[in-house]
Amino acid sequence: MCTITDIVICGFNGSILKYCGEKMDYEYILTRLSKMLSPKRLQHSIGVSKTAEEMAERFGGDKVKAGLAGLLHDAAREVPVADLLPRAQAFGIVVSDIEKAEPILLHAPISAKLAESKFNIHDAEILQAIFLHTTGGAHMSLLDKIIYLADVIEPGRNFGGLEEIRAMAHSDLDKALLLALDQSIAYILEEGGLIHPATIEARNDLLIKQRTPILHTT
Repeated sequence: MCTITDIVICGFNGSILKYCGEKMDYEYILTRLSKMLSPKRLQHSIGVSKTAEEMAERFGGDKVKAGLAGLLHDAAREVPVADLLPRAQAFGIVVSDIEKAEPILLHAPISAKLAESKFNIHDAEILQAIFLHTTGGAHMSLLDKIIYLADVIEPGRNFGGLEEIRAMAHSDLDKALLLALDQSIAYILEEGGLIHPATIEARNDLLIKQRTPILHTT
């Protein structure tokens, strides 16, 4: 299987990139993203892509899907905040009251829509992983977990508690994800922000799965 850095040119029709299984024009994606993102944000996306590939290899995931989802996860991150809500509504995204109050959260679902509409990505797993990379959610797939964590631990990140998450991500994906969710929730609480229900669902789902074997033996 090729990796994101080994991907060969599949060709494109006009401005629409053709997605042919595991083949994708990586340089074409970078060229388009460079017009949508600042150099710093583009470097972050490359870091997430490479980190996601490494994690996919470690935990038995699809490296190509992980690389693509990581590269495109922030496609809408630099859409002006004032434009996020109307953009989401134009895409037909269902917007919650929390997202109306914190429209920056909408960059994730809008990024998934841009991956589909601008880069012709129709793989449901890739799109869902992009959609969930900010809030998480219940019953996250392997790819969902990888992209969420890769966004947190990519080499350009630097914050307190990060090394513990990085270390755990080398051995236990779920425990690393739980640490990342806990840190995110603690930060939001400290800032007096709104916690998205999907984040709570993601955390609770992990805890329930951890405790289920114990419950079955009591």
